[in-house]
Amino acid sequence: MFENYFQLKKHNTDVRTEFMAGLTTFLTMAYILAVNPGILGKTGMDPHAIFTATALGSIVATLVMALYANLPFALAPGMGLNAFFAFTVVLGMGYSWEFALTAVFLEGIIFILLTFFKIRELIVDAIPLTIKHAISAGIGLFIAFIGLHGAGIVVSDKATLVTLGNLNNPTAWIALSGLLITGILLALRIKGALIWGIFASTLIGIPLGITHFPHASLVQLPPSIAPIFFKFQWHHILTINMLIILFTFLFVDMFDTVGTLVGVASKANMLTKEGKLPGINKALLADAIGTTFGAMVGTSTVTTYVESAAGVAEGGRTGLTALTTAILFILALFLAPVFLMVPEAATAPVLIVVGSFMMSPVQKINFADYTESIPAFLTIITMPLAYSIADGIAFGMISYVILKVLSGRHNDVNWMMYILTALFILKFIL
Repeated sequence: MFENYFQLKKHNTDVRTEFMAGLTTFLTMAYILAVNPGILGKTGMDPHAIFTATALGSIVATLVMALYANLPFALAPGMGLNAFFAFTVVLGMGYSWEFALTAVFLEGIIFILLTFFKIRELIVDAIPLTIKHAISAGIGLFIAFIGLHGAGIVVSDKATLVTLGNLNNPTAWIALSGLLITGILLALRIKGALIWGIFASTLIGIPLGITHFPHASLVQLPPSIAPIFFKFQWHHILTINMLIILFTFLFVDMFDTVGTLVGVASKANMLTKEGKLPGINKALLADAIGTTFGAMVGTSTVTTYVESAAGVAEGGRTGLTALTTAILFILALFLAPVFLMVPEAATAPVLIVVGSFMMSPVQKINFADYTESIPAFLTIITMPLAYSIADGIAFGMISYVILKVLSGRHNDVNWMMYILTALFILKFIL
């Protein structure tokens, strides 16, 4: 059944590989179940209801990705977008969380229309192949930085912005031990090396007091979403502030999703010779449906997760990987204490290792051509330093257009790139 539906042999994979890949993806992104309620809860929303909404939004979007697009990517409410929702729109600008949910809902509807008319696919196809390879490498540095910071190996510092953290602490020990174990398993070509690395790190955390067994019942009914379900507010939707809020949601979600899809697919050799991702429109529709449904049940923008790179690195190539992740999100609704006992320090090594995997497409960049290499470099370096995939793409594409035009090579630039560059500049001005 799985073979026929997901075409496993065609994609040179099997059920076990896809399952392990889906499990790996889930474990590296399950933190959103704990983090999202904490962030959105600061707006006055019910954190317990947000937990359920987060899981439901992730389940529906990832199922569409699995069963409709047949691609190995998982989706959930996006980090950064949830912070913009809570700290900028609600706490900063003073709007209600109901108003912010309305903006997310409108964003989803617009994305469905843009996807239906294949405008988002047109945008993806317009991105130069050099930038697509750079996106993969930039995402690699970005997720490696997330892993290093989450493990406390790299920390914030006023004088130097970032610095080496205190390695003499249990969290760092777990992450470094897990990194070593995962590296050895990979070198020995052990199947499922990434997932075994997570399990080993979780076990190491028990005597160190980082991994905590659940005190409550392992099986729990999910909290009701009634306090946040379909809570839209249509006042002020025709204001300039709404347009700015909506544009920001649209911009960040579109290019975070595009960046993740293209970057991970580039690393997995899923792109065609022309740099296109087969089924991209279906994948973008999964993102649009997820965002719309997520707003209805009460959560911020749902987007394709960069942690999907961990599952792809584990060998995931089809929708069966995403289906496995979706099923685990369903189980998490009832077994949340079990899944949430995996500490961040245990998943950090996987993000660091996968970050190194994602760097390989830089070999395809022509560094002898400065109109190609400089935009590629800016794409790569901006993602971790600005902590944003979307901003990395923006810097890369703006510089690509300017360098090509001023060096007399405007024929290398797709007409859509001019429009996107104008929108990027507008975004930074706003």
